[in-house]
Amino acid sequence: MRGVPEQPAGLAYEADLLTAAEESDLLGRFRGLGLEPVVMRGAASRRRVGHFGVGYDFDSAGTAPAEPIPDYLLRLRDRAAVLAGTEPSAFVEALVTQYPPGATIGWHRDARVFGSVVVGVSLGSDAVMRFQRRAAGGERRVFEQPLARRSAYVLTGAARWTWQHSVPPVPEERWSVTFRQLRRA
Repeated sequence: MRGVPEQPAGLAYEADLLTAAEESDLLGRFRGLGLEPVVMRGAASRRRVGHFGVGYDFDSAGTAPAEPIPDYLLRLRDRAAVLAGTEPSAFVEALVTQYPPGATIGWHRDARVFGSVVVGVSLGSDAVMRFQRRAAGGERRVFEQPLARRSAYVLTGAARWTWQHSVPPVPEERWSVTFRQLRRA
């Protein structure tokens, strides 16, 4: 990636949030979910998602109530909250995403409707999360965070609000669980 390397302030990483047995249990549960393709501007992506707690419409950028967060994700949410140093109940959305081989997610920041802390848990295969921002004078700053299977990352501060992030194509099926807060009005 071209640019000046710089680690985003507010990015934290935990390599071993889950055991192999915990990952296997979660993946088994995820395969039984009725996931839907992400549709943006009328086009379906290769990623499929399931929203719990709060649903998000990628076209309208709006939220709506969704199925309650299942118990097995509440336990994972508790661990994500400890990692983020926040109360578990602050995370009102659990987003389960399936990335089939070759799937990607382009440059973006999580929608502004969501709060100041985002935690993502990576399962199934390794990936890389790329970060970019423009510094004063237009210089591009970049960073690549390897995401090992069973790991988690936390985005706060500049990593959450200033930097964009993306995931390049994955060679094998990958899953993620993203926990987000709603932004206070």
